[in-house]
Amino acid sequence: MLPLLRAAAYRLYAHRLRRHLSTTALPRHVAMVMDGNRRWARERGLTPQTGHRYGAEHIDHVLGWCAEVGIEHVTVFVASVDNMRKRGSDEVDNLMAMMEDVIAHRLTRPDNRWRLHLAGRLDLLPDSTRNALKLAAEDTRARDARFHLTVAIGYDGREEIVDAVRSLLDERAAAGATLAEVAQSLTAEAIAAHLYTDGQPDPDLVIRTSGERRMSGFLLWQAAYSELYFCDVYWPGFREVDFLRALRSYAARSRRFGA
Repeated sequence: MLPLLRAAAYRLYAHRLRRHLSTTALPRHVAMVMDGNRRWARERGLTPQTGHRYGAEHIDHVLGWCAEVGIEHVTVFVASVDNMRKRGSDEVDNLMAMMEDVIAHRLTRPDNRWRLHLAGRLDLLPDSTRNALKLAAEDTRARDARFHLTVAIGYDGREEIVDAVRSLLDERAAAGATLAEVAQSLTAEAIAAHLYTDGQPDPDLVIRTSGERRMSGFLLWQAAYSELYFCDVYWPGFREVDFLRALRSYAARSRRFGA
């Protein structure tokens, strides 16, 4: 009886949160640092690979919550450059295989409503993962999709800015501009046009799970004016009510954009 009462109370609370949010301004773009998969697994006596599996599967649930309230742009931080280079090869290989299954394969299903975008150093990924993600992005590009999912994988915000500046310099050099001319005309907008996320809106809200309170190189350029929300639960245990609370916190803030 007690579990049934708890489940009923949870549903009632989630309903009340959704009803309150229906009259407030919600973010157009939510970015998420999906942190805590390994710690979640360790506390349950499970392997890191199992934690990553639960974390990857959980993306589906969160995308459903976002679509339900009308959030059209979502970015998820799957793995950093440091993750790819410093963690054990077995763990990385397992995570990449899950990205092929959960992200690449599922997003290409005809009933899926999300268009896939990629951000990061894709050259760091195993060939099979890189090819699967690129094919999925290509397959979903033709969709008249309302919802957009950006997967940041092999990603580092500082390297993204370096890559953007390098790409800009290469483009201007190919057009015959001198270094002095490039320096004279350099603007933030010109650099932004060469970021991995060009064409996507900057995030309004960044959510990080697991209780860590830092950005860890995530969207350093794009999140300059984003609202930040830190949640103490691990990513696989991140519930709909936790998500709705983050939206409630966002709605209660007055965004100044540096003013």
